[in-house]
Amino acid sequence: MTCPFAITRRRPGSKNWPDQELDHQLRLVCPITVLPISEPDRNHVPTGKEKRNEHVGRTVDFIIGVDTHKHTHSAAVVRAATGAEIEHDTQSADQAGYEALVEMADRHSRLRAWAIEGTGGYGAGLARHLIELGEVVIELDRPNRPARRHGAKSDPLDAVRAAREALARNYLAQPRSRGQRAALSVLLTVRAMAVQSAGDAQRQLQSLIVSAPEHLRQRFAGQTTHAIVTTASNLEIDPSWDRESRVIAGALRSLAQRSRHLENEAAEHERGILAIVRDWRPDLLEQLGIGPIVAATVLCAWSHPGRCRNEAAFASLSGTSPIPASSGLTNRHRLNRSGDRQLNRVLHVIVLTRLRTDPRTRAYAERRRSEGKSNREISRCLKRYVARQLFRQLESAT
Repeated sequence: MTCPFAITRRRPGSKNWPDQELDHQLRLVCPITVLPISEPDRNHVPTGKEKRNEHVGRTVDFIIGVDTHKHTHSAAVVRAATGAEIEHDTQSADQAGYEALVEMADRHSRLRAWAIEGTGGYGAGLARHLIELGEVVIELDRPNRPARRHGAKSDPLDAVRAAREALARNYLAQPRSRGQRAALSVLLTVRAMAVQSAGDAQRQLQSLIVSAPEHLRQRFAGQTTHAIVTTASNLEIDPSWDRESRVIAGALRSLAQRSRHLENEAAEHERGILAIVRDWRPDLLEQLGIGPIVAATVLCAWSHPGRCRNEAAFASLSGTSPIPASSGLTNRHRLNRSGDRQLNRVLHVIVLTRLRTDPRTRAYAERRRSEGKSNREISRCLKRYVARQLFRQLESAT
């Protein structure tokens, strides 16, 4: 669009219009170029690679950014074409607040999307409510805080930043599914806490034995950790002992019983995880090196078909995508330390298991080692292959 303040004259003898071949000496150049705003094509249906690379601003009129907190949610309606804030509101983080935010959004176009921070945390309730209503929900990680202008910070401003962050991204994340995936996530979390607490109790038990009186230490001489827990849990306190011995013996018995209880709790959670995995994706358990805990961790990260747009995205999520580390005549890639570290850990467990038990994996490792690859580089390659195999299996199964 030509600036209305630009004064132009036709060059003598020129047959062109004034906006063509302007005489630079006879025109006043406007310092601002005004570009036309193109409206999104509502009849355009993207396909293939175009659909994956499409900006959300081409398909919606408004983006509602939401900054989530424990007690309140702040939402801001932003026009997709310009990024301008239209309206904002802060409501309580409950059912009434969710409905009030939807009412605010209904005052604008129905062609809209919600960009929510923390759909698996403080924003889980709002995301669940919107998905049930058929709304388009985009999962956002923490927006770029250093981009704040003059240090400005407020919940409505963070909501606007969330909406504009969604407009600026080429690829948008979907919230993880609920149902069986959420149940697996909870069981994995409580089992991990039980296993860690049981280990802490066992370490405290062994540390206490070191400084215990000699007649108590002799009871645990030469025993393994499991045997120490068994002996300490059945320890009887003699009333004739001195007070220090009685207190230490009581503490040993308490720690041992706590450790045994936590181990039983972890085993119960593992049985629940196995039942869900067998009901949801039993084909994963047929793969070498994959047990219920590994399968559950993979399923929680993957969530549902289509969440990872392709195999490379799943490799980036798992932290197995190669990172170039070449310099000069050296051409190599280094380990990726980003991504979901729990998913990366279980892929490492699969690789270690196959290196011990799978002849094909061992032959591959020997061949790569003869080519000059280090063990870390071989492990990175194997984890990348395992990530590719798992992604194809998860996406292809119906």
